[in-house]
Amino acid sequence: MRLHRLEIEGFGPFRSRQSVDFDAFADDGIFLIAGRTGAGKSSILDAVCFALYGSVPRYEGGEKRLRSDHCEPDDLSEVVVEFSTTSGRYRVTRSPEYMRPAKRGGGLTKQASGVQLEVLEPSDFDQGTWVTLAAKEKRVADELDEILQLSREQFLQVILLAQNRFARFLLADSKERQGLLRRLFGTERFEDVQARFDDRRRASENALAGVFATVGARLGEAERVATAAELWGESDSATDPASTEERITALRAALTRAEYRVERRGAERDDAEKSLSIADAALTAARDDAKAQQERDRARAALTSLESAQPEIDAARLALQRARAAETLRATIAATTRAETARDAAAVAETLARGEWDAAGIELEALSIESLETWAADRTRESGSWEHAAKLEQGAAALAGELADAQGQVAAASALVDSGETEHAELPARLNELTEQRDVARRGADRVDDLARARASAATRRDAAMAFATASEVLEKNERALAEASMALADAQTALAQLRRRRLDGFAGELATALVSGEPCAVCGSTEHPAPAEHSDPVSAEDIDAAEVVRDVAQAAEREIQDQVSSAKAEVAAAKALAEGRALAEAEAEVAAATRSHADAVAAADRLAALQTQVAQATDAIAMLDQKRTESAAALAAAREALALVTQRQQQATEQVAQARGEFETVAERIAEVAGQVSSARALAAAIAEVTRSEKIFIEAKGEQDAALAASDFDDASAAGEAMRSTAEQEAIDARINAHSVQREKERATLLDLELRTLPEDPIDLAPTEQAAAEARTAWKAAVDAAGRAATTAEQLASLIESAASEYARSAAQQAEHEVLRGLADTVAGRAGNTHKMTLETFVLAAELEEIVEAANRRLGDMSTGRYQLQHSDALASRGAASGLGIVVFDAFTGQTRPAQSLSGGETFLSSLALALGLAEVVTARAGGIQLDTLFIDEGFGSLDADTLEVAMRTLDELRSGGRTVGVISHVESMQEQIPAQLVVEQTAAGPSRIATGH
Repeated sequence: MRLHRLEIEGFGPFRSRQSVDFDAFADDGIFLIAGRTGAGKSSILDAVCFALYGSVPRYEGGEKRLRSDHCEPDDLSEVVVEFSTTSGRYRVTRSPEYMRPAKRGGGLTKQASGVQLEVLEPSDFDQGTWVTLAAKEKRVADELDEILQLSREQFLQVILLAQNRFARFLLADSKERQGLLRRLFGTERFEDVQARFDDRRRASENALAGVFATVGARLGEAERVATAAELWGESDSATDPASTEERITALRAALTRAEYRVERRGAERDDAEKSLSIADAALTAARDDAKAQQERDRARAALTSLESAQPEIDAARLALQRARAAETLRATIAATTRAETARDAAAVAETLARGEWDAAGIELEALSIESLETWAADRTRESGSWEHAAKLEQGAAALAGELADAQGQVAAASALVDSGETEHAELPARLNELTEQRDVARRGADRVDDLARARASAATRRDAAMAFATASEVLEKNERALAEASMALADAQTALAQLRRRRLDGFAGELATALVSGEPCAVCGSTEHPAPAEHSDPVSAEDIDAAEVVRDVAQAAEREIQDQVSSAKAEVAAAKALAEGRALAEAEAEVAAATRSHADAVAAADRLAALQTQVAQATDAIAMLDQKRTESAAALAAAREALALVTQRQQQATEQVAQARGEFETVAERIAEVAGQVSSARALAAAIAEVTRSEKIFIEAKGEQDAALAASDFDDASAAGEAMRSTAEQEAIDARINAHSVQREKERATLLDLELRTLPEDPIDLAPTEQAAAEARTAWKAAVDAAGRAATTAEQLASLIESAASEYARSAAQQAEHEVLRGLADTVAGRAGNTHKMTLETFVLAAELEEIVEAANRRLGDMSTGRYQLQHSDALASRGAASGLGIVVFDAFTGQTRPAQSLSGGETFLSSLALALGLAEVVTARAGGIQLDTLFIDEGFGSLDADTLEVAMRTLDELRSGGRTVGVISHVESMQEQIPAQLVVEQTAAGPSRIATGH
């Protein structure tokens, strides 16, 4: 990972935007972050950590003072970091949560935190385009986990080596060092392994106890089954024998008797089944004969009925033959009928048309088709000349409207001229009145801002008074809830203590349930158990666990309510201060009065603009009045001229309509009359032509029909029509004939087969045979039930005996397996024979620590000129702490090891630096071998003497190999002389800090 650019604004000591270009130090490889103490050098590293992970370690546990105290309410607070990994170049923009001015209503409101992650997409035309990957905190965190491959703890340990982190890891005790290593290497999973081993051990204990209980329960059930089935012999007993083996032996003897009973009941069932088969066969044969007898009688009756219907079938066959012969004449007869119908209809139509023509009262010399068509054409041409007059007649109302409009325009123009004269006399007085109203409104509008501030202050006090009342109610409710939660917690703790006491008291009873007569006790080894403890009130480990969960839930609930009480108290105090001692009623009255005053001022301001506009309009109206009077006179002259033109058009239209109307009321009525006469003439001509055509068609069709009848077996068309049948009727007749023939042959065949069986004529009686079959079936069911009960008893008894015997045999192997599992769980948890009290997680961390110490010694030997080496110690820790995580220092000058706390300040720094760099190497390797191209070291170089400082500088110089850039935070002057590339953090006279770059 390599950092490229950092931008800080409104963060820590920086108010205005500060930019840091880390790429500018790539050639130097090492640069110094210098400045006076308190100027904000470490805040640069805080900004990097905040941008990438959303938090700053040194502010955790207290107030998160991320926003700069120098910021004004409207100032922005954000940090921007650009970095790259092997997967690409990225930019993170993050802002903290802070208070800003509200956009409405005044006061402050909370500005939520924000974050955005972008990736630089390459382009062929420019340096690339930033594309958003995520803009939600959870999504950004997930993306950064995948990109960085380092947790925040790992990032702080391998990239941002902040103050006190060197010596903290070196001088920490085993417990603190374990916590740090656990966060760096994520070994919580080994704690889960330990917990799972403990769970398996407890489950094994419960399972082993359950096996013994299961064996006893299954033997008891088997004995109950044997007793119920009366399977005990003369020497057997249904009571419990002395040992489990004897009980199993007695039960196996009972099982032998049960199996013999199964064989005997099976033989009885087979005999009953044979008898049932014989009786069922006899019943089936008798039923078949009775059914055949009924079928014979039915066939005789059916054949008699079919023979009697034969005359009807013969008549139907003759009718079908005549219908098929008449079918050939159907088309010819139908055509003649249609032609005759058309001829008659044409004659009727001609009569009607002639009547309509006669009713019109028009006489022609010769009433023919040609004379009628000629007359209709002449009348049509004559009526065409009246169409224009008809349109003028229809538009008479519109023309009258135009005349009225023109007269109205003349009247309006005259009124406008008159009103102009009146306005010219009244306008100056109106201007004086509007000017006075405008001055009054201006004085009221000048107080809007002052009254708005007064109203806002009153509203703030009113809201605070309301919040005080609400918060007081919430506080009272939370205090009651806290008392109830405390009582619930006390009850849960009491119940847990009682369960633990009952658990301890019941251990003896639980062990007693597993005792077997004649077998050794798991506690004392005795084979006799004269007075086993009772297990009347058992409490399991699961009961204890459940009670602990209830206790933890109650404890968490009490803690949560306690936090709510504290928050409610703070809200009550804040609301009381903002209310300035006002009661709610008093504050509301102040708000109402201030609102009314402000509303009056706002209304005056609103009126002011309108009045100013009216004054300006009145002034302009006076200047434009003469021009309007001239325009009004011109408009009046134009309106009078338009009125004269419309009057002339109306007179011309009236003359044309009167000429075209003639003797009719309207021109349209005259045109309609002529159109009706023309229609009657044309209809009569068409009717005469249709009569001639239809008569010709009828004569032709009648000739074809007569020729066809002469060639057929029918005398006339009526006889052929009577013989005709529809297709469906013909098919139905044919189907009836065929069905009768088929059914008669079928009944004859059926009757022939039945007559050959020589069945008796009298009905067969089935009652005796059915009675015998029913008795055989009843006997068979009883035998089957008896055999089933015997088999079920034997199967149940065999299953219980086998299950109890196998469980009893398996208990020995399960006991041995449990011992192995218990030993392994104790070893993983650091109990029993684990002399170093090392848990599995501690063992893994000890291996990691060995590798860290080895990596640190590769630098410490050179830094201390071969004097010091760190050594991993697995000495037994005191007070129950985890062993195996100790670090001691080997001094080559004395040949002895000594605690790290005995080193001097400079020696501690060099050892801590070597250990931190070694830790960084191991953590980096565990994170997938990621490449670290940027490193920051924030440590107290001021405590080093010249020689030690030279050694430290030489080590830092080695770190920049391979293109790495190292940033060092220090105010030591000698380091400023040795490191020319610098970022200088300066505190300005106004307070905020700024960042300058120098070489």
